[in-house]
Amino acid sequence: MNKVKIYSRFERFWHWTQMVLILLLMITGFEIHSTFEAFGFETSVRLHSAAGWAFLILTIFAVFWMLVTGQSKQFVPVRNNVKQQAMYYMVGIFKKAPHPVKKTADSKLNPLQRIIYFGLIILVFPVQLITGFLYLFFHYPDKPFALEGLEAVAVLHTLGAFLLVAFVIAHLYLITTGHTVTSNLQAMITGYEDLEEEEEKEAQLETTTH
Repeated sequence: MNKVKIYSRFERFWHWTQMVLILLLMITGFEIHSTFEAFGFETSVRLHSAAGWAFLILTIFAVFWMLVTGQSKQFVPVRNNVKQQAMYYMVGIFKKAPHPVKKTADSKLNPLQRIIYFGLIILVFPVQLITGFLYLFFHYPDKPFALEGLEAVAVLHTLGAFLLVAFVIAHLYLITTGHTVTSNLQAMITGYEDLEEEEEKEAQLETTTH
């Protein structure tokens, strides 16, 4: 095993900041819907609003970074090995089968991850931001505008929230699917991941050909 730089500082900053904001949005959002009590209703509304603005700003910076650095290609879905990747997560990993897609610095996401992250970036995140701000400005705190049909907006926003909860649960599982249970987590903290010699050669080859 050799350590290879996989994640840049910005990628790690983006990942961890996004994680904190999503968790804060989930906790405060479900409290606003009276699922449980944590901060109190008014405080949760303010925290949810602030976290929403912070998430929007972070997303703008992330999209700009992806376009400028060319990293947007990492999130473009591919059809190759999608079924194999799904079967690996469901069955192969428990039989210690080899990973169907090797991770490299130029290909950090496997085919299944590309589809999921593409869906989040193109669909779920925009819908959450749009519906969230609609509900914020046309409902909280003093109903400055009388917008009919907010029930549909709220339902759509809540559906998106449940999709994010499902993503977080799946993401926690995927963290454990590296070379070791903690290798993916360590890589997102340090930026470096242990790759087998064969994987490292592939990464170097891809780097020199791009």
